[in-house]
Amino acid sequence: MSLYDIPLRTLTGEPTTLAAHQGKVVLVVNVASKCGLTPQYAGLERLQQKYADRGFTVVGVPCNQFAGQEPGSAEEIGTFCSASYGVTFPLLEKIEVNGDHRHPLYDELTQVKDADGEAGDVQWNFEKFLVSGKGEVVGRFRPRTEPEAAEVVAAIEAQLSA
Repeated sequence: MSLYDIPLRTLTGEPTTLAAHQGKVVLVVNVASKCGLTPQYAGLERLQQKYADRGFTVVGVPCNQFAGQEPGSAEEIGTFCSASYGVTFPLLEKIEVNGDHRHPLYDELTQVKDADGEAGDVQWNFEKFLVSGKGEVVGRFRPRTEPEAAEVVAAIEAQLSA
């Protein structure tokens, strides 16, 4: 199964898939509103603004599995992201990224190794997966790696130039 075929839902509950972004470079990030890493929303939005016109998008995936740091409803999450960080990138419905109820999207994403050669479970909120315009996962960046870190930007730019 391709990443593009996995059924997803938007934050407002509408059916979608990553095929909506086929041909674009996509940074998939599990996000949370009440986390010490929540300020990463600002860097994610700056990446969105900087690269959107070149065929890039961030896709935020709310998750409440890490210390209950995304407790809000879809409406509360949307309002928080817009009001607090001016988020313009798409947000999906809240899902689980680890465990027995892991969403099929994360079944695929978590098979990819990070820079240290480690695959497996998402460590915390704001783990980032870079997907090429062909739908292949080409990078994995752990939660403490800032969205605008040199290695993330270099990976995005390499994919946009591919």
